[in-house]
Amino acid sequence: MKEKILEKATDMFLNYGFKSVTMDDLANKMGISKKTIYAHYTNKTKLVEQSTMNLFWHISNGIDEICALQKNPIEEIYEIKRFVMLHLKNEASSPEYQLQKYYPSVHQELKQNQFKMMQTCIMDNVKRGMALGIYRKNIEPEFVVRIYFSGVTSIKDTRLFPTKLFTSENLADYYLEYHLRGIVTPDGRKILNNIINSNQE
Repeated sequence: MKEKILEKATDMFLNYGFKSVTMDDLANKMGISKKTIYAHYTNKTKLVEQSTMNLFWHISNGIDEICALQKNPIEEIYEIKRFVMLHLKNEASSPEYQLQKYYPSVHQELKQNQFKMMQTCIMDNVKRGMALGIYRKNIEPEFVVRIYFSGVTSIKDTRLFPTKLFTSENLADYYLEYHLRGIVTPDGRKILNNIINSNQE
């Protein structure tokens, strides 16, 4: 039952937001009592924390599996984007913004874990791209990793990128192209253009 509660809570948090979903909502949706939920999770903050970290580790493991395939670095970064978007749904409710506002300590822990994971993955991506000649030789990998992380977290801020103007899918594509065009070589640009053109077909 504990796993079922966590699974349903995660789904609802992603669809409606961490603040918007109440324990009553969750109990009603599952057809169980709040007492049953509290038997496994002492309060909503504990449930939010467990839900957030569980989703993070699931996505992190999936990204590790993609990176282990050692694909072309440009293709790899698009594959990671597709995988993450699939598991975060459309984020129409801006769950990360609600998490930051109403559960700051959980959000801070999540962000630290995200950076550690991304630092390893993107650093490897950048260095392999440079070695293959599809990323420029004169870029500073540590800077690229940090500016990439800063960008992918910033585009989730609905105050800067309101959902009325941008869908999460479009934002991810816009940012990825923006990031890659800044670091690719002419050979890398050909690969990037092919991916973008195939995605638009």
